[in-house]
Amino acid sequence: MHPKVLIYSALGLPCVAARALSTSNANSSSDVVNVKWLEGKPALNLGTTFGLPWPKGKYAADEVVFSAATDGGEAVNFQSWITSYWADGSIKWTGHAVPGSESAPDGYKVTVSKGKRRPIEKRAISVKNAGDVISVDTGKLKALFPKSGNVLVSSLSTSSGKVVGKNGKLVLQSQSGVADTGDSSVNKEINYYQLESKINTTTVDEDSSVRTLVTIRGDHRISDEGSAATHDPWIPFTVRFYLYADSDTIKIVHTLLFDGVADKDFITGIGLRFDIPLAGEELYDRHIRIAGVDGGFLNEAVQGITGLRRDPGAAVRTAQFEGKKTPDVSTWATTVSTRLQWIPAWNDYTLTQLSPDGFNLKKRTKAGQGWVKIPGGTRAPGLAYLGGATTGGLAVGLRNFWKRYPTSIDISNAATDSGQITLWLYSPAGEPMDLRQFHDGLGEDTYAKQLDALEITYEDYEDRYNTPTGIGRTNEIYIRPFDSTPSSDELATFTEFINEPPVLVPQPDYIKETGALGTYWDVPNNTTTTQAAQTIETHLDFLNKFYQGQIEQRRWYGFWDHGDFMHTYDTDRHTWRYDIGGYAWDNSELSPDLFFWNYFLRTGRADVYRFAEAHVRHTSEVDVYHLGPYSGFGTRHGVQHWGDSAKQIRVSTPIYRQIYYYVSGGDERVGELLHALMDADKTFLTVDPRRKIREDNGTYVPDPTAIDLDLGIDFSGLAAIWLIEWERRGPRWEEAKSKLNATMHGIASLKNGFVTGLGLYNIYTGDVKPPATDPENQGVVSVSHLSASFGLPEIIAQITYYMGEDLPAAFDKAWLDYCYYYGAGGAEQTARYGASFGSLNLRQGHSRLTAYAAKRLGNATLAARAWNEFLNTDGFAPTAPWASVSLTGSQVLAPVDEAAWISTNDVALYGLAGIENLAQVGYAL
Repeated sequence: MHPKVLIYSALGLPCVAARALSTSNANSSSDVVNVKWLEGKPALNLGTTFGLPWPKGKYAADEVVFSAATDGGEAVNFQSWITSYWADGSIKWTGHAVPGSESAPDGYKVTVSKGKRRPIEKRAISVKNAGDVISVDTGKLKALFPKSGNVLVSSLSTSSGKVVGKNGKLVLQSQSGVADTGDSSVNKEINYYQLESKINTTTVDEDSSVRTLVTIRGDHRISDEGSAATHDPWIPFTVRFYLYADSDTIKIVHTLLFDGVADKDFITGIGLRFDIPLAGEELYDRHIRIAGVDGGFLNEAVQGITGLRRDPGAAVRTAQFEGKKTPDVSTWATTVSTRLQWIPAWNDYTLTQLSPDGFNLKKRTKAGQGWVKIPGGTRAPGLAYLGGATTGGLAVGLRNFWKRYPTSIDISNAATDSGQITLWLYSPAGEPMDLRQFHDGLGEDTYAKQLDALEITYEDYEDRYNTPTGIGRTNEIYIRPFDSTPSSDELATFTEFINEPPVLVPQPDYIKETGALGTYWDVPNNTTTTQAAQTIETHLDFLNKFYQGQIEQRRWYGFWDHGDFMHTYDTDRHTWRYDIGGYAWDNSELSPDLFFWNYFLRTGRADVYRFAEAHVRHTSEVDVYHLGPYSGFGTRHGVQHWGDSAKQIRVSTPIYRQIYYYVSGGDERVGELLHALMDADKTFLTVDPRRKIREDNGTYVPDPTAIDLDLGIDFSGLAAIWLIEWERRGPRWEEAKSKLNATMHGIASLKNGFVTGLGLYNIYTGDVKPPATDPENQGVVSVSHLSASFGLPEIIAQITYYMGEDLPAAFDKAWLDYCYYYGAGGAEQTARYGASFGSLNLRQGHSRLTAYAAKRLGNATLAARAWNEFLNTDGFAPTAPWASVSLTGSQVLAPVDEAAWISTNDVALYGLAGIENLAQVGYAL
């Protein structure tokens, strides 16, 4: 968010400051960074935000200015802000916004100049804050945002002043139960609720020279004051409106949190609704456009005059089909013009996408009359338009429409003076959203039974922990007003824009040079000097493409599921283990997030970015709790994303969102999630991750000054939280810095450092003391294969580079020791620590720790050991098939590509180790 944010309610939430930067001063030294479109020059340029990294110590925040020009040298309006700082206060990452333009350049050149800052002299976007409304004028559209009530957008008009959208609000439908077939409760009374948005707070960025962000927070409440139904306010929402100068499109980022009870609250519809003024437009000049397959469109008028028994004239028919105003009715054939009253007017249209493979369409003349089916198709891209040839209209679209089924679009009241478009993020035509546990507990009413069940299904079940209360979902919506009905080709281009919004990125080698996202990866050109290295590159490419293909073939889509993938494969059934305990949805187990994002960093590939973007939107929202007793923790892998009882910080760790946040220019929703984790350590007082294996689990009471902290999976999450809050200079950055330093000093003070396994953590100060089993700090050896599997190597490498000489030397040594000795032999381990680490696995993934130590210590022998661990221990062997096979026929439900030798755990660890080993000890391969 931007720094000076105006809040129109006492209920405003804390926001992380992003310091605004001024325009450039030409009389100064400067450097230039090129940014290019991820997928080539787009057909539409409607305004874009992107991020840029900067080398440590190079640019002081108060001594630089930014400017931009197209790659052809034409200066453009440019808005800049700082999203993170290096420890010395120099700029680490910045966010930038460029306005819309009639045509897109091939790229932009961003100039950073060392010089005196000066105020912005001209703003390309107008924001007025007066009374109870915020007005934003981009030059291409004007939108009015009320500060209270149930309407989020009261008016939306074109540059000519035509009001084409009104009363934009959120709508929610729910019910108190479901009629379960065969259940005795089928006849129980079910209450039904119609709710709509209620604004609690409104904020607007003060720095709006090129881009304005209006943020509205609220919840949903019963919409009809006269309704007999009652329901507490629920489903809190945050809706962000992004408006760019010289752009006629608004991007909406819609976030909701589920705060209901799974067996009592069943959502049946989540939507955004706009009224469309149509008064004065003849019925035959009102147009419906609904996007279909491969750029196709349903092109209809409310009152159709094509295909009739009598012909009004070719000019009339052509005009109507093309969405233009028809010739004056006096010029029509009288055989039609005198009989218009007999031609039905189609008042309502509905498209429903209830699966990823098919959509249905229908229309009717009015409520109470039968629906007429319209031929449907496979995958609707999620855009609809309602408007008139002279009154203009509004196009509304949902990104990933078919991928997040069940979805739908309703066009209603099109034959009246005020039509409506309702974009359903969750369709009322689908089944009620059922978030109940998929089994009844199976009698697992003691820890002993639950641990025994874990041995067979790999599910860590416990009653009350299997709750969806607190999870969230974020969707992207686009709205675009038109002075008159646009051509279907124009709408088709807009539909493509919605589903793949253009992205600006710097080149991978530039990101690498800055060190702003880690020093443990490199671009392929610098790491593929041998045939062996090229083979690893081929394998990394295969893994990325295979998972992209599996999402499509296995249909891993849906409102809550889109963006995730499965954990383990069932070779007998030729399917992923979607129904078996901890083998189903992956929920970031062993850090596949880091593999895919780091693979994007080094390659700059668009397909990898889109894959990782969908993944981060899922894992940051659905797999993590944002309110309630588990807030700040995520859920272990399972059949339902929230079903497993293991709630841990290893899933919610922000290092999984870090790359997307910075590359996107500081995505505000992700930034909000990063900051919210600052209180995650307090959840240890509610959730004891070790409760089932404690000898004193019946009497244990958490002590906030002495919480058991896993020095791997817990510390890695906390360290990422603190580093990111510190570098972003968030509201609690000094606390974050203090806690990070205290924890590092505490780990360093343990006789065996990270090898100790556990420490007693003080949530108030960050101090770490010896575990309860070793109060005198004599030295404990407790090493787990999971400790370094959730971003620990990556976040420590970042901290080390970030802090430089200020890094506690003893902490650095403790970490290098752990990196060295994990893969060492038992004799070496015993000689150093007095005991062997035992039989450890995941050695292929841990080879990146060995490689890190080899690079830091300049030890060629250790570098060779790293490659031996990577190639000749566990995980994927060089002799693995490294290919998939096609399966058809009766052994599978549908044709699929199978790689039965693959598990997602191995993919994550092979991918990360391959990338990091090539960068750090590639010379030794």
